[in-house]
Amino acid sequence: MNTTGKAVMQTIVLAVISIFLYFLLYYWSDYIMNWSRQGGWYFVIPVVIAFIFSFAHGTFANHFWDMLGVKAKSVKK
Repeated sequence: MNTTGKAVMQTIVLAVISIFLYFLLYYWSDYIMNWSRQGGWYFVIPVVIAFIFSFAHGTFANHFWDMLGVKAKSVKK
């Protein structure tokens, strides 16, 4: 598989992972809310979920925009 095909496959896999995480969050939302309402260290549950989503979706978005050739403009000093 060439480099372009590999990049497309990685982007698709990351998109599927991101979609699956959103599905799990929707499906288990009542349980997550109940756990996080218990107090104590249970407040960590939504924080950990937010980090997981941030990493998964951020990685997907990075691959997606790189695949399309969109790059950030570099600032010269």
